[in-house]
Amino acid sequence: MSLVGNKSIRILSFHPELYHQFRALLIGTRCIKLHQSPVEQRHILPSTFINIKRSASSRRSNTDIKMTCEKYSIEERGQLNTLSYRIFIKQGEHVINPWHDIPLFACENSKIYNMIVEIPRFSNAKMEMATKEAGAPIKQDEKKGIPRFVHNIFPFRGYPWNYGALSQTWEDPNHIDSHTNAKGDNDPIDVIEIGSKQHKAGDVVKVKALGIVALLDEGETDWKVLAIDVTDPMASQVNDVEDVEKFFPGVIAHSVQWFTVYKVPAGKPTNKFAFDGKCQNAAFAHKIIAETHEFWKALIKEKSPSLNTECFEAGAAFEADRTKFDSLPGSHAPLQAPAVYSPSVDDVFYYNGSD
Repeated sequence: MSLVGNKSIRILSFHPELYHQFRALLIGTRCIKLHQSPVEQRHILPSTFINIKRSASSRRSNTDIKMTCEKYSIEERGQLNTLSYRIFIKQGEHVINPWHDIPLFACENSKIYNMIVEIPRFSNAKMEMATKEAGAPIKQDEKKGIPRFVHNIFPFRGYPWNYGALSQTWEDPNHIDSHTNAKGDNDPIDVIEIGSKQHKAGDVVKVKALGIVALLDEGETDWKVLAIDVTDPMASQVNDVEDVEKFFPGVIAHSVQWFTVYKVPAGKPTNKFAFDGKCQNAAFAHKIIAETHEFWKALIKEKSPSLNTECFEAGAAFEADRTKFDSLPGSHAPLQAPAVYSPSVDDVFYYNGSD
């Protein structure tokens, strides 16, 4: 037993395959606060057997929605699992700034949004758009000059969902949110995508918002939009929080649990939530997204922004230069084979819930 801050943590380290087998054996254990597995399969056993994937297989979601079909691609540079790694987003043959140049809406009338995937589901590397760099390439976050990996807290492996952000949004650090009484975290609004597909970092995914939770991360407002890929087999059946509870039982509760404790192994306190951690509905999510979109509009017009706002968006204070942007990948080392990360990344932490 080792103590991290004032939190009691037990640490086990073993091979990932054994970890998954061990987790499967212990699903339902009551010895820890986080005691159930996130819904990783489409088979759920309440009082009767439900095969969700099969029940949805005859349906096609959102076929009546006309959306923009922009084609985006990525160019990788540097070495994965090191601070040199970058993912540049391209539209056609040209580098763009995904945060600023990809529209918020894939279909505004139906409120379908563009999500930029930063972290694939079940992975540990803490990837994020580099909002202070030209082109906002996706890179690995760092702590004290070392690439950052999120810890595994039983029964979770890395991030339990595809994680990313909505383009053209910004949580203003100068704005005190009326719901949280805290300022924004100075980032695009985050998205957790709960569909069945594991997306890749740099994917641009069309999603619909199902709800939103108000995380207070180290005293800052850090909204988390609950969403689903519109091409997911279940997308036609889930439109709001109640649908998520019905077809993805446990996902919301376990997501709140994960965000509560995910920084504890690093020696930080548990996170708090507004609304007592309750997930707000889709209508509320749309309202918050619209608000952060307006903050973003103001940001790109600022003459002295704290973040990089070079982009091709009309009316931006700092119009991007095409030649400069297309040359951005070339300023980084060519793509190399991934670096071997520390075995400690596969360590498993158990949280007993004591403060």
